[in-house]
Amino acid sequence: MRLEARPSNENLRRDEAAERSGLVTTHDYAIHVDFSQAEDPAVPSYPVTTRIAFDATEGSATFLDYLGYSLESITLNGTALNPEDVVDGARLRLSGLAASNVVEIVSASAYSRSGEGVHRFVDPADGNTYLYSQNEPADARRIFPNFEQPDLKARFSISITAPDQWHAASNGALVGLREAAGTNSTREFATTEPMSTYITTFLAGPYALWNDHYEGVTASGEAVTVPLGIATRASLAASMDAHEVFDLTKRGLDWFHTHFDIAYPWGKYDQAFVPEYNLGAMENPGLVTFTERYVFTSPATEAQHEQRANTIMHEMCHMWFGDLVTMAWWDDLWLKESFADYVGTLVVDEATDFTTAWTTFASRRKAWAYRQDQYPTTHPIVADITDLEAADQNFDGITYAKGASVLKQLSAFVGQNAFLAAARAYFTRHAWGNTRLSDFLSALEEASGRDMGAWAEAWLQTAGVNRLSLELTEAEGKIASATLVQDGIDPRSGETVLRPHVAKVGAYSPAADAPAARTAQVAVRVEGARTPVPELVGTPLGSAWLVNDEDLSYAKIGMDESTLRIALGEGLDDELARATALAGAWNLVRDAALPVERFVDGVVSNAGLIEDSGVLAQSFAQAGSGLESYTLAGDRQELLARWVTYLLESVVEAPEPSDERTVRLRALFASLAEQETPDAQSLEVTEAWLADDEFALGEELAWAALVALAAHGRRSEEELRAADAAAPTAISATGLTRALAARPLAAAKDAARAAAYSGADASGATLSNDHLQATIDGLGIDPSGVGAGHEDEYFERIADVWAQQTQGQATRVVEGLFPAGAELADGDGATHPTVLAAESWLAAHAEAPAALRRLVIERLDDVRRRLGAQAASQRG
Repeated sequence: MRLEARPSNENLRRDEAAERSGLVTTHDYAIHVDFSQAEDPAVPSYPVTTRIAFDATEGSATFLDYLGYSLESITLNGTALNPEDVVDGARLRLSGLAASNVVEIVSASAYSRSGEGVHRFVDPADGNTYLYSQNEPADARRIFPNFEQPDLKARFSISITAPDQWHAASNGALVGLREAAGTNSTREFATTEPMSTYITTFLAGPYALWNDHYEGVTASGEAVTVPLGIATRASLAASMDAHEVFDLTKRGLDWFHTHFDIAYPWGKYDQAFVPEYNLGAMENPGLVTFTERYVFTSPATEAQHEQRANTIMHEMCHMWFGDLVTMAWWDDLWLKESFADYVGTLVVDEATDFTTAWTTFASRRKAWAYRQDQYPTTHPIVADITDLEAADQNFDGITYAKGASVLKQLSAFVGQNAFLAAARAYFTRHAWGNTRLSDFLSALEEASGRDMGAWAEAWLQTAGVNRLSLELTEAEGKIASATLVQDGIDPRSGETVLRPHVAKVGAYSPAADAPAARTAQVAVRVEGARTPVPELVGTPLGSAWLVNDEDLSYAKIGMDESTLRIALGEGLDDELARATALAGAWNLVRDAALPVERFVDGVVSNAGLIEDSGVLAQSFAQAGSGLESYTLAGDRQELLARWVTYLLESVVEAPEPSDERTVRLRALFASLAEQETPDAQSLEVTEAWLADDEFALGEELAWAALVALAAHGRRSEEELRAADAAAPTAISATGLTRALAARPLAAAKDAARAAAYSGADASGATLSNDHLQATIDGLGIDPSGVGAGHEDEYFERIADVWAQQTQGQATRVVEGLFPAGAELADGDGATHPTVLAAESWLAAHAEAPAALRRLVIERLDDVRRRLGAQAASQRG
């Protein structure tokens, strides 16, 4: 029986899940998947057999979740059921349940091109086929029928049939191998400990492999031995720096065993780097999957290596926070993601040789949080997640970066020792189980001796960003009074939100021909709207006052004129302070309180001081995007030209390969592609760099340059395809897609737009997640404006896109094709035609899926901010 591609009832609700968990207790799954025909592109699916043992309230009815390709048979407690009677869209209905039950299903599931479920990828370099799975939050049901909710844990026994020469892996260690038909064999894997469906994993293909082992000891003295493995595509093997990854893995395991004091509980620890991955990584116990962007085939900066280390530690933290102890429902997603984001950064800082983890966090990670938390759709860290579509959207800057920022604040509030003691008690008490907010708070209260109720209500159950500003009065050139002022608004309700903060205020005093150095620092506990800071009284004026020095709290910062002048001029003589100040200034730009031109001047002034390539990359990206979006249309091209000239000249002056050169070239090519009429020299120099093997652009930067040249008609389709054919890789394939869509031809734009809306290329082949994104990105590069004028089509088509494509793919389209290029000359945040069109669509589609409406609301807010920032630029 063939199943629906996207049934209307696939969006499982929280109340349905709660009702089911009240009826059902799951015990065991036995799953077999057959990938023996995966290399044949004409075969769209793979056979699956599933056996589930579960208890239920006798006589009750329930359902399994399944988004499969077809259903052959289903048997409940030995009785064959008619598939026609069982299948209800995304659900398999089961009734007349016994106290103890066994259901057996024979089915087929579809290979994915969207990175959801089992994704199939054909390597353009050698034609090899690779498979991997990605299931969070609810895509295991695309692979096998199951109870797809995190609180119905079970043990999983998984087997995979695949070609003999392939590597196959799952959560458990390989324990059996038997022959199968043809040149295939079946691999059997050890039964797991109890875990949720979303962290099951399947991997198969001719992966290149590395092996090592870890030996360590917990704080309590328990010896721990863990087999380690790494896998990546064979064509990337030469670029896989396995030694560094193994070293980081061992350092991380040492840290967690020392501070969590619970032995790694999942047997082996494999790490697979896979293609076309939607995420940075996924914490499948025993087999963590990572984006293969962490296999560096082009020159990689120290910041990229640090980010990979951070992701490794983030996923490792999940082995305890998330896998061993799991949230009961997605409301408490923060119980794993916030913790992993905070602790992962902490481990990089304390256990590795990287020295700028918290600087990167302040500059890059928190920028994501501040942006997300100011949308009208913001939510508390502990969110109200009513269904799976909402769960999928809440893997956002609030759940990750704001939550991590708040946990950093919590650690300052109660002390790191108390925080880690609470974690240890939490793991011991709830191992293999599911928890809610109250469970962690209980452990934290016991460890700290504090009542955490008020803190949790203020930080975890309200939304929005606070601002901390220093209010000074003066007398005779000195500070007469100093008050730390807190304000904050919940964007959803408009109500005032004040929170407790542990913060520091730093004074940075200018010096001749040198950055301003810290000359004083005061610790402040903020409890309300106004907190006196008497320690500053009598201090001479003229310093830069950095509120939230050391970036302890989560808050935007106020910056007076003296502080702005110093921070954006001579700069601050401390890397974290510099990152905090630049992040604060960028927030002022987004709030229409600082012209973007002044911010860009500050980035240029600070560029020579910034040591962290991650901070430099973030600042350059903000400067470039700010010039493209937040300037007046009449001034933009001149400002972009100055910016491109600055970047070009800085590379010409220092052409030797370095992290700084890589960052500057990335920024240069991105902005060059946005110029309407770039200077001929910029294009000619770019051409020369491409042709110069000794300049060593590397694959990534070479394709960025080709995209910029294509956007200005300097590369034909034939030339672009020849460049791809000369060295075919996954990077070149997406680079080609992006470059073809970026060409200043109406036909190219029309083809890209049609492909994005349909999710398929001109031949009808489904676009993968990476190629859909590349198509959208290339379509958006349109300096000549040849692709403009399709705003009405967007609002006419997005509801159908949402209904027809998977949520992941549809999200790319709805976000990427939104008509975001509003100009102040056409109207402000209340009257602009795009604003009115979006408001009209929202009014007419009040019953549209909440997840779709959220995306439109957020893009509308981006347009209003763009227009507000342009108005600030106009005011000067």
